[in-house]
Amino acid sequence: MSHGLPQLTFVTGGARSGKSRFAEGLARASGLPRRYIATAQAFDAEMEDRIARHKADRGTDWQTLEAPHDLGPALADGAGAVTLVDCATLWLTNRMLAGDDLAQATEGLLAALLAAPGPVIVVSNEVGWSIVPENALARTFRDEQGRLNQRLAAASGLAVAVIAGLPLVLKGTLP
Repeated sequence: MSHGLPQLTFVTGGARSGKSRFAEGLARASGLPRRYIATAQAFDAEMEDRIARHKADRGTDWQTLEAPHDLGPALADGAGAVTLVDCATLWLTNRMLAGDDLAQATEGLLAALLAAPGPVIVVSNEVGWSIVPENALARTFRDEQGRLNQRLAAASGLAVAVIAGLPLVLKGTLP
């Protein structure tokens, strides 16, 4: 543990649940220098605006890295800092669209998270509470996201679900 955070903290919730804000608060409360690893890619103006708003909301006291595909090198370079990965859902999307072997990619991600030189907070969407998607790709994504979330939660020392802006601790203890 470092500054009250375990090696891996997992924060999940639905869209606009407050999960990123909560995760950012955990990182700030650690007292460590903060790193933000973004997995989003801006393919259109709306996503460019969304990314710009996230950056502005975080402020200038974060080191921001973009790593939409391979998180390993970005995670390995965080000695003495807390790293926030936002988010595993977009990382999985990127890996799926690239045609990767998702089991192998997940193993690599988990190894990199657990080997990081400082505490890591991973944000991920909970997508399994909705209706069953009508197409095969969407169903596969929902299933793979659920599997990834289970693996991240199992490997974490702290797992938190954020619902309507309120944290619900699923595993571990808040610092």
